[in-house]
Amino acid sequence: MSATRGGTGRRIVLWRHGQTSWNLERRFQGSTDIELTETGVAQARRAARLLAALQPDAIVASDLKRAAATAGELAALTGHDVAHDAALRETYAGEWQGLTHDEIVARYGEQYAAWKRGEPVRRGGGELETEVADRAAPVVLEHADKLPENGTLVVVSHGGTIRTTIGRLLGLESRHWESLGGLSNCCWSVLGEGARGWRLMEHNAGTLPEPVLGDDD
Repeated sequence: MSATRGGTGRRIVLWRHGQTSWNLERRFQGSTDIELTETGVAQARRAARLLAALQPDAIVASDLKRAAATAGELAALTGHDVAHDAALRETYAGEWQGLTHDEIVARYGEQYAAWKRGEPVRRGGGELETEVADRAAPVVLEHADKLPENGTLVVVSHGGTIRTTIGRLLGLESRHWESLGGLSNCCWSVLGEGARGWRLMEHNAGTLPEPVLGDDD
């Protein structure tokens, strides 16, 4: 690996989609296909102008509408095609999907508490976080491996999927993944390639601090 540009080697930018109506309602989206709000579209356009300055070499995105539309704003500025991959979708959470945060706590309190403690939990009968990482991280690495020297990949996905992917690429034990704070809508994290593997260079970047709405969606 050569690191002539600032000593960083290749970069992976993991970008969360813009706002949806379910984010505002703190309603768990999971794999439900919810579109961006007008605010979400505006967020994506603003963030795309910033990310375009990084001169990304490739864009890959979840095929769910909220992520695909977000990625489309960056593609319009860079001229790159977007590779859509269902493996980058948000965690499937079964019976939790469509419920608000308060409803989940009221109906699945023990399950919710166990998840927050870092225990492996099939929320709502859905996927384990490790299973999400099993499907998403290889896709990210596959596209990163195609980058030129010191190239940049933008991955447009979802809060929970991004967190599990970062945890996997950093080599953290899954019970520690929750220690990675959530991403606000249309914010991103940056992984840089170092001599010992991937390193977290930035986290939840893109704006002044904002509340994280509907982290796992």
